[in-house]
Amino acid sequence: MTPARRALRTTTAAALSATVLAGATSVLAPAATAAPAAPPTSTAAAAADTSVRFVEIPGDGGTTLAANVVAPADTSRRHPLVVLPTSWSMPQIEYLAQAKKLADSGYVVVSYNTRGFWQSGGRIETAGPPDVADASKVIDWALANTAADPDHIGMAGVSYGAGISLLAAGFDARIKAVVSMSGWSDLIGSIYSGRTQHAQAAGLLGGAGALTGRPSDELNQILKDFLGSNLAKEQDMIEWGRKRSAATYLDKINANGAAIMLGNAWGDSIFPPNSYADFYEKLTGPKRLEFRPGDHATAEFGGLFGLPNDTWEHSRRWLDRYLKGDRNGIDREQPVQLMSRTGGGYEGYGSWSAVPSERRRIALDKAETVTANHDSGANAGTVMLTGALDQFLKLPPLASIPLLPRSYAAVWQTGAYATEQRIRGTVSLHTTVTSDKADGTAVAYLYDVGPLGVGKLVSNAPVTFHDRTPGKPFPVDLDLFSTAYDVPAGHRLALVVDTVDPLYIEHNPDGAHLTFSSPAADPSYLSVPVRD
Repeated sequence: MTPARRALRTTTAAALSATVLAGATSVLAPAATAAPAAPPTSTAAAAADTSVRFVEIPGDGGTTLAANVVAPADTSRRHPLVVLPTSWSMPQIEYLAQAKKLADSGYVVVSYNTRGFWQSGGRIETAGPPDVADASKVIDWALANTAADPDHIGMAGVSYGAGISLLAAGFDARIKAVVSMSGWSDLIGSIYSGRTQHAQAAGLLGGAGALTGRPSDELNQILKDFLGSNLAKEQDMIEWGRKRSAATYLDKINANGAAIMLGNAWGDSIFPPNSYADFYEKLTGPKRLEFRPGDHATAEFGGLFGLPNDTWEHSRRWLDRYLKGDRNGIDREQPVQLMSRTGGGYEGYGSWSAVPSERRRIALDKAETVTANHDSGANAGTVMLTGALDQFLKLPPLASIPLLPRSYAAVWQTGAYATEQRIRGTVSLHTTVTSDKADGTAVAYLYDVGPLGVGKLVSNAPVTFHDRTPGKPFPVDLDLFSTAYDVPAGHRLALVVDTVDPLYIEHNPDGAHLTFSSPAADPSYLSVPVRD
């Protein structure tokens, strides 16, 4: 590592440490000020009875992992253990505010910097086998060096830490509970959905990894092939991703029986919610699924500074129930909890498949032809920003549907709805495509269109094809990213399909044309899941 880069990393770590420590302090200060004479059972007194220490833990193969331990000062008895692997590019103090809350309520909490990042040794393995083995090594160390209870062990984390926690549940039967926030269950399904590279997401992860860590040679090669559209290495990339996907180890996870809580944001531009929903349905142990507005990790972010946060509150209730045995009622609530992007509280459902009451089919009768390589003006926004604007300002990407150039965008619209349409779940598109080139990419967008023709983006998804016979029609089935969105009465839905979006790498040769048709023997349609 160069001296300049080492200095940058040290300076950044110090700044982040100061910020998170300040957030953790703010959690405790109000209680101490408001009740200086509080009894020993108060939050303030409990906080005084916890300790924080920074340690180094030998990970898999002896790799040093920088870590911190936040624990009750009382070591005369065993306490349930929660292990928190850090998010991608985040330092080891990422979870300090939440760790103190957990320790105040009786947990031993060990948070560690995942290998390859910041002060931890090794190279970035992207949730590979060494990362999964590290999780077990951290548990081993905690049992040997803290008052952790070997029979009550949980893991939790955000993003990268979520993915590692979920994977570890399939390889370490000691793990009894997992909270996986803004993570993934299918890595390739997340960043390569529809056989299309999610370029901004991969570029952001690659850039952040290079700035704050030491990418492995394997990761560098995968990113090079991925972003360079090297189809000769496509299967290698898919196999690399399968090793890092909890869905691959579903049978092991179910056999170990950990209680698993999954949470994500509807607008997560790195790990879209679809794969979590599919994975959740296949889990056989105690489980919970939460989807809410936001982008990647924005729903959990405030909680990292100790601010009130329902995501972290639900997470602590889940751990309390399955590590402490508290009868707090979370296991008696409807296990699927959704919050609409357009407002309102949580809606409870018995399963993901029970979320929509019915599916309404919208016929796409007319054929449309578009010229590729031109951005029509319809797009899905910017990674890490678009979902946050939708979450906090109710401002999704907008497009004037009447003004979209029809030579570059295929458009189908419904009539105005007399009543509100509560979209819940995954919108599916079935159509027939004919291209005059062998390769191509299309991006589908669903808009809520108001009386003035301004469309608010409801959902989107890309699809790419290769090695097709030019001029020969072929069917395409595409699931858009799952969502919960209420279309007001008087509005209509519009499906727009074009060929260029800044979020994705497109594969359309110059001058290509795509035709979307609806053969009588195989009509095209949009299937919209709605709730009465």
